[in-house]
Amino acid sequence: MSYYLLRRLNLFLATSLILILVLFIATHLFPVNSSFALSGIENPSQAQTQKIISDYRLDEGSVSQFMAYLEQRLSGNLGMSVTSKQSVASELINVLPASFELIIVTAILALSFGIPIGVMASLSQDKITQNSIIAMTLTGYSIPVFWLGLSLSLWFGVKLGWLPISGQINLLYEIEPVTGFMLIDTLLSEHSYRYSAFIDALQHMILPAFTLAVFPFTVVVRLTRSAMMNVMQQTYIRAAEARGLHTSQIVLKHALPNALIPVLKNLGIMLGPFASYAIVVEVIFAWPGVGAWLVQGIYQRDYTVIQGGILAVALLIIFFSIVIDIIHTAANPKTRKEIYASH
Repeated sequence: MSYYLLRRLNLFLATSLILILVLFIATHLFPVNSSFALSGIENPSQAQTQKIISDYRLDEGSVSQFMAYLEQRLSGNLGMSVTSKQSVASELINVLPASFELIIVTAILALSFGIPIGVMASLSQDKITQNSIIAMTLTGYSIPVFWLGLSLSLWFGVKLGWLPISGQINLLYEIEPVTGFMLIDTLLSEHSYRYSAFIDALQHMILPAFTLAVFPFTVVVRLTRSAMMNVMQQTYIRAAEARGLHTSQIVLKHALPNALIPVLKNLGIMLGPFASYAIVVEVIFAWPGVGAWLVQGIYQRDYTVIQGGILAVALLIIFFSIVIDIIHTAANPKTRKEIYASH
């Protein structure tokens, strides 16, 4: 297993290196001076110019420039934002928690509802129930996320006025950041209105989380249904039925744990499309996360923000894809057997 983990670490490093190389090449294709694209300083002084040339080795060859670029980015130097004149790294740290909070809530919704409905679809003998669930998942999978977000904002935010449609919390509440997760920080606040602030933050979360959860929810339902139908045909399940075990006991203790293994594997494949949908949702609901920050940087031609945002999103996708692959391998006895048999 240690050899397998080492291989996955090498895969992460190699993929990250290729990603940074692509960003380095793209940086030199920007329609601005290389020093400006790399540092974000629009009108540098003579001393700043010399420092930029020295840091990024702009007076040397391409290979040396790439090594300098790699060194700067890995050290956390992502340059300065053109618009805010702040460090891109500090801005990235400020917006990451909001994205993580939205994604975590979305994942909880998708898994909490998707797995039970998928199990129900696989066990139900009623054709109407099965067809209804399949039709629901196909519809949810086919709906464009931007259309769904705008429609929910129009109906529940504008026409009915039930839910807020932008931001993370009402600006009237002053919540000091502790964890970066607004739902947690409101409860940790010492203000007397912390419970009201928590309800307000929860209301702000509903529309973006529901919009973003539709895609993974439909995928989880379909994957769970397919995996459960396959597992329920296995010999050990039939043996458990022959011993007279109750259906709920068979499903919860024997079938579902094994059915979730292929579901977990496919979740890693979903991360790329899920990240793109998350960016769209953040823009629609003005959610102060990485996606909205990155798109704003693109509109404003903030080249250092563009580089920092793409680097952060891509590295997170690569990292969590590999983590999910490792968890899948650890949870799957067949895969572990193959790993040990190869040595």
